[in-house]
Amino acid sequence: MDIINNLIDDIYQNSFPVASRERLLSHIRATRDAIDHARKRHWDEKDVVLITYADQFRESEAPTLATFSRFYQQHLRNTFSLVHLLPFFPWSSDDGFSVIDYHRVDATCGDWQHIAELHQHTRLMFDFVCNHISAHSAWFKHFLAQDPGWDDFFISMPPATDLSEVTRPRTSPLLTPFEFADGETRFIWTTFSADQIDLNFANPEVLIRMVDVLLDYLKKGADYVRLDAVGYMWKTPGTRCIHLQKTHQLVKLFRAIANDVAPGTVILTETNVPHKDNISYFGNGSDEAQMVYQFSLPPLVLHAIHNGSARALRQWASTLEPGKGTTTFFNFLASHDGIGLNPARGILPEVEIVALVRDLALEGALISYKNNPDGTTSPYEINVTYMDALNKQDDDDDTRVRRFMLAHALLLAFPGVPAVYIQSLLGSRNDLEGVKVAGHNRAINREKFALSEIETQLNSGLRQQVFTRLSALIQLRTRQPAFHPDNPLELLDSDNTLLLLRRYSPDRQHSLLCVYNLSSKTVEVTLPDSKKYRDIIDGQRVDGAQPLTLAPWRYLWLQ
Repeated sequence: MDIINNLIDDIYQNSFPVASRERLLSHIRATRDAIDHARKRHWDEKDVVLITYADQFRESEAPTLATFSRFYQQHLRNTFSLVHLLPFFPWSSDDGFSVIDYHRVDATCGDWQHIAELHQHTRLMFDFVCNHISAHSAWFKHFLAQDPGWDDFFISMPPATDLSEVTRPRTSPLLTPFEFADGETRFIWTTFSADQIDLNFANPEVLIRMVDVLLDYLKKGADYVRLDAVGYMWKTPGTRCIHLQKTHQLVKLFRAIANDVAPGTVILTETNVPHKDNISYFGNGSDEAQMVYQFSLPPLVLHAIHNGSARALRQWASTLEPGKGTTTFFNFLASHDGIGLNPARGILPEVEIVALVRDLALEGALISYKNNPDGTTSPYEINVTYMDALNKQDDDDDTRVRRFMLAHALLLAFPGVPAVYIQSLLGSRNDLEGVKVAGHNRAINREKFALSEIETQLNSGLRQQVFTRLSALIQLRTRQPAFHPDNPLELLDSDNTLLLLRRYSPDRQHSLLCVYNLSSKTVEVTLPDSKKYRDIIDGQRVDGAQPLTLAPWRYLWLQ
């Protein structure tokens, strides 16, 4: 408890009320005593994550978690060892990320027993939406009603306050007016939308309630805990209000509590920001997040295949520090959100980012923007399925699958734990009708399905090709000790149309040479040595002494 107490003192400058502290610590002790689920103590090459909604598949009058559990057992259990269930709580907007009640399962999805039943078959990641809560929540209603004990749960700010330095991830207003019980209108801090009310962690009671949420998730079986929009948690007007020291201290506190209550729990931070800021959430390597989202990977892989050049991807990858065994990356290409562009800034020239945005927009992608301090706007993310991001509308399915599989063969070879979004696994195209219905860009990559409909579509066509080939590649990956997340990455010199990398165990007993042709041209490559190789993907024998001819978008994992 010493670490926890010291962090509380640092965050609240020794002003945390004594009775409140004892209440918080007693909750931690009680949860530790109640937990009987042992976590896996470390990650390895067998860990691959599926990202999905709890209501992704539907059947008439059945809880969607029960439907998903059956689909997982029939189609996914040999491919994914861990499932990230996007927020499955009662919600009012943003497809779950505007949480009404942190402690309940949305009735459409089922109840906590359905979570427990799924957990019997796979490890689980829960979303801890720690920055904000729904305007329709009981907490915010208590606040507006001016009920005793709910003062300062949220942040009121005079509208004339100079907040020009505050980092804005959206074009919506930072402050939203609300009327209180006494008839007064106050302006409340809303980083993401008028329906997502930022919590005030400067209030010790907010910390206690949010720690109770974390403890509840650990008790309910969360093996990984994803801290959503975590970079914005602490607000100090006159600063950027992102990545502040107290925000990092809060993450360290959550980590220390998880370590105490449920050792082996992985704390994962979601910070869609430039790479340097992103990796700052590793702390000193043992005191903050064990994993951070590798947000630079999706736009850089897309840029590499779009341009047929590994230049930027290789240069960035060369800067990645090897894992120390205590931290690693959470690698992904697609998620429920769009392809973030901020993580590519500082790596790609702005002119290349703008060109990528323009090219994809011409092919049907949608673009979301953010406000800048100088009053201008910049593209913030590309809203598109990863399948359609990689391809043109008039491409044939063979071309689509080849580019798509190339991208995922890259994903699966990078150091870290890989994650695949359900829409990618299903080979989904842009859901433009879904955008019309939902009224927001991100719906383009959030299509839900009737179970009978998706099972029929998986029997033929593009979906069948992608599902079968990607599942097989993931299963192959999980059998390769060279791909252990902690193993080093070695980048080899090559023409920019190619990317050559080697993954190997420290004792060199396990090694794979991964070769990728990122271009639409047939190219020749001379391997770095004259060894005899076997491509573990298709069994082809390769003589390293002879030039190797690669068809467009061809990839090999050579042993």
